[in-house]
Amino acid sequence: MMSKSQERMFESDFWRVRGELALAAERAALPIEIPSAADCFHRAIGVARAQGAKFWELRAVMSLARLVGGGTFALLSEIYGWFTEGLDTRDLREARDLLEKSLASETKET
Repeated sequence: MMSKSQERMFESDFWRVRGELALAAERAALPIEIPSAADCFHRAIGVARAQGAKFWELRAVMSLARLVGGGTFALLSEIYGWFTEGLDTRDLREARDLLEKSLASETKET
């Protein structure tokens, strides 16, 4: 549909959700041939950045952070720091929680 209509507003979230589905299929050991979750999340981040869609980028980065954990702190911190309003919304609260968990785990490791 995106190719036919050239409407790309939700393309980043399409790739993020596809990544979440890939994770679910992997956990359920379903024999489905789809790109890996990490590949989908990276593609979602790239699309969101190209579009300047910070909200969609935040959601994709959070999905990637949940998947790979460590090493995504800087990426998540950067996108979270961009927001100055709406800090009480569900997505931004979850991002803050992920950042706090990442910081706590990095502190334990050092």
